[in-house]
Amino acid sequence: MSDKSQPARKAPGGKRHFWAAGFLALALGTTALTTLPMAGSAQTTPSAPAIVLPHQRGPQGFADLAARVAPSVVRVTVTGQMEATPAAVEMPPELRGTPLEQFFRQFERGQRAPRGEPRGEQRRSVGQGSGFIIDAGGYIVTNNHVVGDAASVKVELTDGRELPARVIGTDPQTDLALLKVEAGGPLPAVTWGDSDALRVGDWVVAMGNPFGLGGSVTAGIVSARGRQIGAGPYDDFIQTDAPINPGNSGGPLFNANGEVVGINTAIYAPSGGNVGIGFAVPARMARHVITDLQQDGRVARGWLGVSMQPLNAELASALRLPDTRGVLVAGVEPGSPAAQAGVKAGDVVVGIDGRPVAAARDLAIAVAEASPRSTATLTLLRDGQRVEQAVTIGQREAPRQEARAGGAEAPRQASLGLRLSTGKAGDGVTVAAVEPGSIAATRGMQAGDVILRAGERDVRRPQDVTEAVAAARSAGRPAIALQVVRDGGRAFIALPLNAG
Repeated sequence: MSDKSQPARKAPGGKRHFWAAGFLALALGTTALTTLPMAGSAQTTPSAPAIVLPHQRGPQGFADLAARVAPSVVRVTVTGQMEATPAAVEMPPELRGTPLEQFFRQFERGQRAPRGEPRGEQRRSVGQGSGFIIDAGGYIVTNNHVVGDAASVKVELTDGRELPARVIGTDPQTDLALLKVEAGGPLPAVTWGDSDALRVGDWVVAMGNPFGLGGSVTAGIVSARGRQIGAGPYDDFIQTDAPINPGNSGGPLFNANGEVVGINTAIYAPSGGNVGIGFAVPARMARHVITDLQQDGRVARGWLGVSMQPLNAELASALRLPDTRGVLVAGVEPGSPAAQAGVKAGDVVVGIDGRPVAAARDLAIAVAEASPRSTATLTLLRDGQRVEQAVTIGQREAPRQEARAGGAEAPRQASLGLRLSTGKAGDGVTVAAVEPGSIAATRGMQAGDVILRAGERDVRRPQDVTEAVAAARSAGRPAIALQVVRDGGRAFIALPLNAG
């Protein structure tokens, strides 16, 4: 739901301080560049030449760009499932007339139901976000967290029309969703740009519906690339200082040519509003996901079948490696594409199809974006020697929650990246594989680990882990603790539940 913003309060004398600071800087600059005569000297010092600052030109403006692409940016309104409004809270008699009464009244006002709705009654939640038309046939891109488990979705076009939207598919792993509207004719669509061509410092323009205010345009620069913020296994965000606020989610991030180079998804907001740090899913990744969703409502991701381990200096020395770049293959799943290609545990992957692999995330993203049944070339370091190994990419089985085709409901629990099998004599379950770059992989889970306990329940079958994770999420817990046996030793590993 949209948050209400509080207007910024102007600091007393702000303008006066601004000009004073500017004046001081100019005075100091002038002093540094002129020569003063010595006291008592009769010598006349020539006047210092006038200081001429070069003309500083700002950006030409984005009015033409905004006018051209604005008709393709839409407001997305969602109506959620029925939920209960807070019931009336009676103030304890002992608080009346005390200093705590004021705090109670403030809390009580914050719990009131909307006007006209009695407390304790069922009502539907309403939220808003942004989106953009990517196909003239009515296909609209937004964020998965915007549509969520919405009972209904509507799209408002810039010409004022409100159209019901159908959810074609969603991908929680990248927080993307695809909608479809029937407009009775072609709609203005934007085009994808090359997010890989973005450089830190390039101008970008964000458009969307901040705080439910309606179509808004903000501009800034690319602050960083390749950011990981713990949102999922394929984090590769563009960071920008273009103001992005609640309600901008799902809106486009344009380059200076008016091409979509990102989808605005997250903000760093300790105060609840923009602080100059926003994150967008890069167009390279989004284009692949949206194309798959448009074709059949689900995402087809490549699969290699290896578990990976980051390198440190000690490991690199033991493996006779020149440095710590690359990822160590900790295990190869039997029958997987990697196994069939001859990849071995102990190999170090340093490249794929000419792209350098410096960390596990690099390999995970490259494999996920590869088309199933396509051929990729891995660059490996094996026994100190450089080896090129061709591998046929497999297709990862999509978790049930990964896509929601045709608007059908799907579980909201994001995968932790574990593939489980029944343990011996029902004593725990065995981790058969760990998804590269997943939450479990980042927390050190490995193939061969045995899970004895998940949360507050003993584990005897894979379903026990699934149910424990679902229960922990339903209870709003930020993480779940797994008791793991590895090489005869036991330990607890905490897996975050809000990063998928």
